[in-house]
Amino acid sequence: MKIAHISTFYTPAIGGVKQVIEELAKRQKAEGHEVHVYVSDWDKDKRIEVKDEVIEGIHVHRCKHVFRIANFAVIFPSVFSKLLKGDFDIIHSHVFGHLHFVLAALASKIKKIPHIHTTHCPWTDAFRSLLGRVGVFLSYNIFSRLALKLTDKVIAITPWELSFIRKYGGKDEQIVILPNGMSNDFFKKVQKNNFKKKNKIKGKLVLFFGRLNVTKGPDKFVEIAKLILKERKDITFIIRGPDEGMKERVKELIGNEKKILLLPETRDKKEIIKMYQAADVFVLPSYREGLPLTLFEAMASGLPIVASPVNGVPYEMNNNNGFLVKYGNNEKFKEKIIQLLDNKKLRNKIIKNNLEKAKKYRWDIIVKKTMKIYKSVI
Repeated sequence: MKIAHISTFYTPAIGGVKQVIEELAKRQKAEGHEVHVYVSDWDKDKRIEVKDEVIEGIHVHRCKHVFRIANFAVIFPSVFSKLLKGDFDIIHSHVFGHLHFVLAALASKIKKIPHIHTTHCPWTDAFRSLLGRVGVFLSYNIFSRLALKLTDKVIAITPWELSFIRKYGGKDEQIVILPNGMSNDFFKKVQKNNFKKKNKIKGKLVLFFGRLNVTKGPDKFVEIAKLILKERKDITFIIRGPDEGMKERVKELIGNEKKILLLPETRDKKEIIKMYQAADVFVLPSYREGLPLTLFEAMASGLPIVASPVNGVPYEMNNNNGFLVKYGNNEKFKEKIIQLLDNKKLRNKIIKNNLEKAKKYRWDIIVKKTMKIYKSVI
């Protein structure tokens, strides 16, 4: 099968959607399929000069972008002509509301190629600029509504999305609920984990791992950490992730506090796994989420979780997996984090639950289900 994935970013950019496409593409390639990825030439920091290359057997085509809004909306219209020139069995676009979704849908219609679309849960105006809100309104109500009519199957990563997809014209017979996945590597126990020693950490460790974006709440994490450190000095807090506008604010909030560490971002999977497994609690204090991969990675790494019950999160997590605390309720976050750190029996019970639950989200399972969707429309 010849497969085309279309989205905004791919390697070397960092992000949840990019990670999903990479995991799908690698496994599809391993199964003998020819996989092409069409993205912009923007990596959230600079324009990439190499437009076409093969990465781990995957054909990556970067289209020149002509406009962008912040680091999430990038306009690269040449993807349309490139898709028309291709001879694919399936076109799989990613992220609802963006121009490349519309162009992929139109190309699939012209070429009479089945079109699959994964929405990736973008349904909120939270922290968007006025220009962003206007763009979303026009795209969702006009262009993306048209694109949905030209789409064979819509993959929702959480049931929370269903009402939104229906609102913009999606039909129940189009929609399939299929969450994101996580690598089997996160289940494997690291022997002689030197993460704490390398970073000079003693005692308990609480982790924030995600994009330093206002929607992820890294500032709230620092505020929560400082509340706890007023009472406890045996706990270290780590923040790690690529900067999306909040790094300087986070540094400012940390100030001279030695027990809150802002570590450099990393793409090293082994290092990430070591970090997860060295931690004692994972915290997700987000204002907005789709269905973050970090939620499942933390579960597979044996971590109890304290998270905001936003968007798709409460569909995949309940009190068997940790605690859900309303965004901004720093005192409650503090209380639940300390409870998990101090109650070994409770923590071990939740760890056992999370390790079992995470098995459902292994990428090997998700890819098989994705391929089944492809075959149903070919």
